[in-house]
Amino acid sequence: MRKKILPGLILAFLLPLASFAWGPNGHRIVAEIAWQHLTPQAKKAVANILGRQSLPMIANWPDFIKSDTTHQYDHTNTWHYLDFPANVGRAAFDSLLKAATGENLYSQTQAMIRDLKNKHLSKEKKLFALTFLVHMMGDMHQPLHVGRDEDMGGNKISVMWFNQPSNLHRVWDEQLIDFQQLSYTEYTRAINIATPARVKAWQSGTIADWMFESHLLADKVYGYTKPDSKLSYRYNYVFVEDLNNQLLKGGLRLATVLNGIYR
Repeated sequence: MRKKILPGLILAFLLPLASFAWGPNGHRIVAEIAWQHLTPQAKKAVANILGRQSLPMIANWPDFIKSDTTHQYDHTNTWHYLDFPANVGRAAFDSLLKAATGENLYSQTQAMIRDLKNKHLSKEKKLFALTFLVHMMGDMHQPLHVGRDEDMGGNKISVMWFNQPSNLHRVWDEQLIDFQQLSYTEYTRAINIATPARVKAWQSGTIADWMFESHLLADKVYGYTKPDSKLSYRYNYVFVEDLNNQLLKGGLRLATVLNGIYR
């Protein structure tokens, strides 16, 4: 059912970009941070799957394939998010997580982990699983990917970003990141400075824990950002620390997952 990935990876960079989870820089930042925190054993295993590619350069492929006119990857569209009602507590969140049906961010993150642990899976399928795992670990740390269904994770909330029409989802996907005016390698160097104690704390927990944490941040974003707001310097000041923490957490936790697979 899963198709070959290598030709698609090459062609993907020629496709026009839309507004997805994080922008290209965001996903590359998460992947680069993860690469820098892999154990030697995990780094060797991941490099064997990647071949001549790099972790940051595969990170956006699951978004690029949304432009594939053959529609062979349409079944993956729901893998990027899982919506929740506003302001749910942890017990209700866990119940909703367990009750969620179909393929979603939570179920497919775990599915990709299982695939990578499967020693009998082909290298081609392992590359597919690795690519999606890298991407979805980034997705779950973009708070509006565990946002609200009624506004499509902020896509239906119109705002102005420095006097240009936008929407809340796009602001968090890419515009806040792009406003920092850093390449993904520069951004990684700027934020990958957490103390060992902080790294250990952020790498603890489960996928459910991490998604709930992102959902709490989504509530904060919704509470602060009203429809038709004019966002600019002040918005960046309020949320840039949350933004940077989410990118760093995504990378650190992706490393934890991969280190656990290849220990």
